[in-house]
Amino acid sequence: MSDGGSYRCCGVRIDGVGPEKAVRALLESRHGLPRGAHLCNSYTLALALRDPVYCAELNAGHLNFADGHYVAMVGRWRGQKDLTRRVYGPDLMLATIDRGREHALRHYLYGATPETVARLAESLRARYPGVEIVGVEAPPFRELEPTEEADLVRRVDDARPDILWVGIGTPRQDRFVARYVPALACTVVPVGAAFDFHSGTKRTAPRLVQRLGFEWLFRLAQEPRRLWRRYLVGIPTFLFGVLTDLRRPVPPRPAVPAMPAAAVPATSPGPGLPTQAMPSANGYGATAPRPRGVADVEPRRLGNGTDDQPPTVAPVSDKP
Repeated sequence: MSDGGSYRCCGVRIDGVGPEKAVRALLESRHGLPRGAHLCNSYTLALALRDPVYCAELNAGHLNFADGHYVAMVGRWRGQKDLTRRVYGPDLMLATIDRGREHALRHYLYGATPETVARLAESLRARYPGVEIVGVEAPPFRELEPTEEADLVRRVDDARPDILWVGIGTPRQDRFVARYVPALACTVVPVGAAFDFHSGTKRTAPRLVQRLGFEWLFRLAQEPRRLWRRYLVGIPTFLFGVLTDLRRPVPPRPAVPAMPAAAVPATSPGPGLPTQAMPSANGYGATAPRPRGVADVEPRRLGNGTDDQPPTVAPVSDKP
């Protein structure tokens, strides 16, 4: 059922790696090396089962981790012996930021509301002294206009992060990864509710509840009006996808480009975005020299993060 360390689940390629190898993969992130990651849970895969375009966007990811308890369980059933535990997005984010200090990793936070993302940055700086957070931004709750897309690419290019963490909700954050990775030239990782959890905006489920696979029930009890359809419709759809996976092939993992990224485009990301060649080497174990010497940028655009305003961009500081 597996193919080169990957397996299929609801038609999506999932990499059969546990938390430790996932962290090591992210620690290899370098600005100039564009990679897209996805944290896949049962809801993500239920949506992919019903939406071929979304399914293709997930399969274009270079690093697809089993974020969900039941997604990891399916991996073990399908021969992935290294997948002893799920790769939980909030834990992956903290471990990478913590251990990334030894590698001088630079991080950009993109998501949530202006208040939440500012609190997140403050919390991370206090918890991990010396962490390099080079961008803090709350996007508007809508698709970006072409001029805003170009501004975003410019800000990220100026800040030169190694990892851009995205917290704008599923499926929007996965679509963001698929669209912007070639232009942003770094590893883009969507972690959703991690922004809320680590900023203190929302509570995480107790560890025992998570280990038993009932985190979904904990979150449903907290936000029933928002999440009831996700779980009460999504879980049966996910189970149907797992049971019918035999007729679906394991999608191949896309390649990652060598540094520097090629100048000749292989695809057009869309209006307002510069074009770059799509990846061409394996997504795990990629290493590259780190470009340094660029000062942290203090972005100039300000807004309130609403539908009618441009993104809110907080001034950057390395001080806790």
